[in-house]
Amino acid sequence: MASVVTICTDALLRLGDRPINTLDEQTDRARLCSNLFAQARDFVIRRHLWNSCIKRVALAPLAAAPAFEWDFQFLLPADCLRVLSLGENRTFTDYRVEGSESGRVILCDENPLYLRYVWRNEDPATWDPGLIEAVTARMTVLLAYPITKSAAVRDAMESSSEREQKVSRAIDGQEDVTDESVSSTFIGVRA
Repeated sequence: MASVVTICTDALLRLGDRPINTLDEQTDRARLCSNLFAQARDFVIRRHLWNSCIKRVALAPLAAAPAFEWDFQFLLPADCLRVLSLGENRTFTDYRVEGSESGRVILCDENPLYLRYVWRNEDPATWDPGLIEAVTARMTVLLAYPITKSAAVRDAMESSSEREQKVSRAIDGQEDVTDESVSSTFIGVRA
């Protein structure tokens, strides 16, 4: 079963280093992994619509309306890394994402607001194997220079990581019906 420690250990082993047992170890390797893991995870999750990292929620508006232009504002969930769509059945809803004193908000004219988004799934045990591989590859890139002191190794790991992530994203994406295939079906029915 995948965990933060197994992902970090796999990345370290790919660089020819020793494994870690916990992120709390008093070693430079463990401290590096502890400092870099969240960055690597969020970077990889935000770049693709991983099936294990998509959520849906109905949001209620905040008490205060926006100062102008929009009728409502909604606080984005704290675990939201990327907004995918608004509205029921992914119907188009005009909106804007902005910052506020409360956090990131969505401004729009619909209430309630149905939000589909990429969330910060922090449990590697629930991830697809491709996502595990992609985060491991990204950790390898981030650890490469601090561990090996070699820019050439880091650059090689970066190229390898990009290839691995493309393959993993392609496989994950094959589980979904694309909007294009749905619309082409409707076009064929109308003809």
